[in-house]
Amino acid sequence: MTSVSDSDLLWRRCAHLGRVLLPLVDQEPGRQADRHENLRTWGITTVVGERLIEVFAALAAHAVATDASMSAAGLDALPLRTVANAATGKRDLELLAGLPHTFTDDRDQQAVSLFRLSAYEGGQASRRLFQLSREIRHTLIVLTEHTPMPCHTCGDAFHRAAATGLPQ
Repeated sequence: MTSVSDSDLLWRRCAHLGRVLLPLVDQEPGRQADRHENLRTWGITTVVGERLIEVFAALAAHAVATDASMSAAGLDALPLRTVANAATGKRDLELLAGLPHTFTDDRDQQAVSLFRLSAYEGGQASRRLFQLSREIRHTLIVLTEHTPMPCHTCGDAFHRAAATGLPQ
């Protein structure tokens, strides 16, 4: 039996957070349509854009947790507002620091690779990451302040996702 390191568990929890954010915010009327329109305006397909948003949110949460030497279990206490600030306040390359060398989910590996490529490419690709960072911040702020059941921490988001039947 292979032991899973806390670093790997932390990434998995952060990736899970990234996957539940959009379904949670999409419970708000018009939110999904607005995001899809933004993605079209920026020249990003919906599928690619939403996957990048998921991984970007996971990277932001992971960067904050890593900076704070937080364990996977401690992620529940991390405020979503702090993740929102990291999404727009940290440089793209800072978000890539401390990631696992391998990922158990191939989709995570592909999305992180696309993020990394965009960060190194610069120009229009870097501009798209900036636009996506603003979308993530907005998503997290909507979840913390403008929903009937606000999610102030990552743990709140996990509990709300479980209560609404999202995959764990």
